[in-house]
Amino acid sequence: MILPRLASLRENPEPLELAELPVPTPGPGEVLIKVHVCGVCHTELDEIEGRTPPPKLPVVLGHQVVGEVVELGEGCSQLKTGDRVGVAWIYSACGQCEYCRNGQENLCAQFRATGRDANGGYAEYMVAPEAYVHPIPALFKDAEAAPLLCAGAIGYRSLRLAHLHDGHSLGLTGFGSSGRLVLKMVRAQFPGSKVFVFARSPAERAFALELGAAWAGDTADTPPEKLDAIIDTTPAWKPVVEALKALKPGGRLVINAIRKEDVDKGYLLRLDYPDYLWLEKEIKSVANVTRQDVREFLELAAKIPIKPEYQEYPLEAANEALYELKTQQVRGAKVLRVG
Repeated sequence: MILPRLASLRENPEPLELAELPVPTPGPGEVLIKVHVCGVCHTELDEIEGRTPPPKLPVVLGHQVVGEVVELGEGCSQLKTGDRVGVAWIYSACGQCEYCRNGQENLCAQFRATGRDANGGYAEYMVAPEAYVHPIPALFKDAEAAPLLCAGAIGYRSLRLAHLHDGHSLGLTGFGSSGRLVLKMVRAQFPGSKVFVFARSPAERAFALELGAAWAGDTADTPPEKLDAIIDTTPAWKPVVEALKALKPGGRLVINAIRKEDVDKGYLLRLDYPDYLWLEKEIKSVANVTRQDVREFLELAAKIPIKPEYQEYPLEAANEALYELKTQQVRGAKVLRVG
């Protein structure tokens, strides 16, 4: 599956086209993976619509990849053929800069993203550096594991950056795959904490309550109490401004988004300093994930355990899955079955 051109999905609801590509050959330090499934992520919409465009086209999208190692490149020693593995958003980093040396490879200037800077998992085969390929716990089916590699890992990083403690209140603006997994993490790890969900869709709000949220409202609704932390997973600016208003003094807003759309950028003009930012409120952005984030979350998800809800589509229906994601026809993660 390749991306032929950048376009708005509302103007072109079928931006991807099927193509025959040669099976790639793993180079030194790389493994060849036969793809079983690949999750569908909002970041693919950002790539297609130009908010985080691939550096060159065509490119194979997809960064929530689960499959089987079928060939090892020269020098590989950690994996073996037949291993079930996953590939996440982090495809590689330089390994030498100050950020990589300090465990912050997500900030590396040479960070490469799977499905953007290198071909990803909307295909039958892909290659990836062995060092950035993750063993999948046996507990999870392929389609259950795929959303954990992105929505789960980035949600895990966001929750750590929120500095939540048991008894603290957490808000979630937007309730996609990442928000749903964060809600499950909080309920398992912080039983004394309450989660408040802000979402435009009545169906998403109802789903949040089903999964154990203490309250669910629209984006601009006022929660029944001020919140210690809020994680924003939306592509818009309005939820950011509204979230700041809902924070306690000293509260922290964690923005988990690669890009924000310009459609409601003017909403920032409503940001009134005394109501929204004063009293030492903080804003923290999330940038990518590290290998450690992915592996720690997979271990945690297996231990709790956390299993995502998902809807499965054949690879040939990738355009349909993306369009439903764009138009918020979402209940559970969307996963492509390959082959």
